Amino acid sequence: MARSLGRVLRLVAKPSVVVADVGLLDVCMYRLDVCIIVLDKTWPRLDILSLMAAGTDKFQKATEVARVFTPAAPVSEADLFAGRMYQLRKVIDTIIQRGQHAVIFGERGVGKTSLANVLASRLIFPEKKVLAPKVNCESADTFVTMWKKVFSQLDLITRTPTIGFQYTFFEETKKAADVIGDNIDPDGVRRLLSILGDTGVLLVIFDEFDRLENQEAKRALADTIKALSDNSVNATILLVGVADSVSGLIAEHQSIERALVQIQMPRMSESELGEILDKGANKLSMKFGPGARKQIVCLSRGLPHYTHSVGLHAARCAISRDQQNITEAHVEEAVKTALEEINLSLRTAYDKATFSPRTDTIYAEVLMACALAPAGDFGYFTPAAVRDPLTAIMGKRYEIPGFARHLKDFSEPERGTVLKKAGVKRKFRFRFTNPLMQPFVVMKGVASGRITNSILGKFGE
Repeated sequence: MARSLGRVLRLVAKPSVVVADVGLLDVCMYRLDVCIIVLDKTWPRLDILSLMAAGTDKFQKATEVARVFTPAAPVSEADLFAGRMYQLRKVIDTIIQRGQHAVIFGERGVGKTSLANVLASRLIFPEKKVLAPKVNCESADTFVTMWKKVFSQLDLITRTPTIGFQYTFFEETKKAADVIGDNIDPDGVRRLLSILGDTGVLLVIFDEFDRLENQEAKRALADTIKALSDNSVNATILLVGVADSVSGLIAEHQSIERALVQIQMPRMSESELGEILDKGANKLSMKFGPGARKQIVCLSRGLPHYTHSVGLHAARCAISRDQQNITEAHVEEAVKTALEEINLSLRTAYDKATFSPRTDTIYAEVLMACALAPAGDFGYFTPAAVRDPLTAIMGKRYEIPGFARHLKDFSEPERGTVLKKAGVKRKFRFRFTNPLMQPFVVMKGVASGRITNSILGKFGE
């Protein structure tokens, strides 16, 4: 496997260490007997003798960082999950109330899937087991395929009378999917959930519900939720998806809105983002300095993905220098590394939005000001909110007429529609079409020096 990754050098003095120079890859894999260290821009270019002297402890800790800070995947470990206590309480209250179900909605990247991942571990009911099957909806799913995925995660004990004089039963454990077979319709689902709901606390989670395109599946699921609610079945359905409102998820099926508790997931607060860093640092026996912590929180703009990304690289930077305290200098290096790892589509969209053959244009600066502008719950900001950040970045006063054309251009296809425009003339509001673009733009500004730490602090979340 190491050969496929790149040139491998085995250290004779340290046979448990394998060094792979693989260019663009940024991974550090650790197994019980082999530690593979990938050297690239993330890591200092340690020579062979330094690696021999250092041993594997440093690299094992660097590997642990990747388990603690996970920008590429939702949080799955309950002890690393941070914040969202209000949303957790709302879900628990919904489960307690028979006939109620819930929908969690919000922008992409705010941590909805992470919340869904840890729900089961946060549900504690004395003398009752928790059954919490979770499935990811796919665009091609049907009502049948969705529920097959659910029931394949649930066991059902069947009891068959035995032959003889004594009144005894033969018990057999089967998958609920095998019991219901292919005859899956709303009434069949209701009856099977009624049986399963009597064996414990049953919570069925449909994540990425916005990806479901089959309208017949949505109608059948709406009928199922209504039937469960009307019959007070002891089972709860939780829908999770990207949307500005519940109507955006369930479309024409508003008849079930009364049965759905609406739980909005806003962007994370400063304290919640800070909690991510604190929990991760504690796991690693490290500490983020106040300045470093504040800088990462401000860069993230409420999106945990970037907190994990910059936190990961800042911690690795400190480890490479044999330091336990993570400073602003580590964060500055981490921002550069994190920018290199941003997916190509995001970088391409930024270039399309800001490129101009002329050197006197301010498209990049205006977009940075948009990223720093105070916004509402759904990410919308007014042109007036862009004025002060742009003034700070440019070092001179700018009024709305000086950048109104740029905002208009950003909301049109020629510049990739990087901003979404809403409202009417003279009352337009804007927001980033892709929420992940906003922190990326801020990080570009920080890396280029156009957004200083003082500007970042002034217009932080």
